[in-house]
Amino acid sequence: MELNDLSTIISQAWQGFDNSKEIKGIEDISAKVSTNHVYRVTFVDDDIVIAKISFFGKYENFKEDHRIIHALSNNLLYPFENVLGKSLLKNNQVYTYRYQENNMDAWVVFYNPIRTQQRLPKRLSENDIRKLGEQMGKFHKACAKLKNVLPKSSKTLRTDIYKLLESLDENPTLFGTRAKADYLKHHCEQFLKNRNKLKVRELDIMPVFIDWNIGNFSVTEKLELFSRWDYDWFRMSYRMLDFYFFSRVVSDIGDRTVFSYVIGPLMEDRFIIFLKEYHKVNPLTKNEILFLKESYRFFILNYVIKDGNYFFNEKYATKLQAEAFEIYLPSVDRDFDATKILEALDLN
Repeated sequence: MELNDLSTIISQAWQGFDNSKEIKGIEDISAKVSTNHVYRVTFVDDDIVIAKISFFGKYENFKEDHRIIHALSNNLLYPFENVLGKSLLKNNQVYTYRYQENNMDAWVVFYNPIRTQQRLPKRLSENDIRKLGEQMGKFHKACAKLKNVLPKSSKTLRTDIYKLLESLDENPTLFGTRAKADYLKHHCEQFLKNRNKLKVRELDIMPVFIDWNIGNFSVTEKLELFSRWDYDWFRMSYRMLDFYFFSRVVSDIGDRTVFSYVIGPLMEDRFIIFLKEYHKVNPLTKNEILFLKESYRFFILNYVIKDGNYFFNEKYATKLQAEAFEIYLPSVDRDFDATKILEALDLN
């Protein structure tokens, strides 16, 4: 089945959910930089649902993630009770559909359409940055409170890094040359070593969405967080995984169509402004700030290198993986200076 035939899978998935409700149209509303596909499904009675279809990873992990996200969306309290989209339930469980035919393994989940208000400007003012820092501090605090009532997750940072190491051992020329494989192994080992050194396992595990950008959340007129969508990189992990993307949202260059994942935004004064406001409502620790560098290293190793071909379309994956070797990974230990942040937050 070709990618342009995915509407057939959506139709079959809906038949399994409620075959009494007739579909009028299925429209692809996907972001074109990603390999995931999102559709708006309209019915003859003019009701609308959103369908997400995915091919990457394991069906069990897809189902697990959406169970956790749904539990999170239902348990978040005011003022965040309507921030996340609600998955459709059948027999009191998140409904997922698995399609396995013609060498294709694909999975579908349906969402209620999420309401949106204002998007932040492409380049934030200092006032925008301060308000966003406060809001994200409060949102993280609300999410962290629910860690004991959410379903358990099987994914960890360490298991993802081990998977990359295993794939490099099995195929040393996976990324072109053995020298590149050795270089990646070095960064994997640095991550694992520093993770232990910083006693990261003592940090709280909480829901994180990782991929924050101007296009996947909305705010009220008072700049309060109103809604968030796009859950492709969701996981139960450490809150610091969200901060690289916070730094990109507030960066001086602002939101951009052609994007890269340079480390620079983590060192900007504008990010310091964000962190100060976040820290006021949801205090950070010294070890968490030191782990910022490792969370960036993990992002590049896992989401750009290991899984880049699955998350990004071919053009972006090729570009970003080349930049990972040339720019991103060489900058990790050279350009990140935790002292600047620690001093700004009085954490020395």
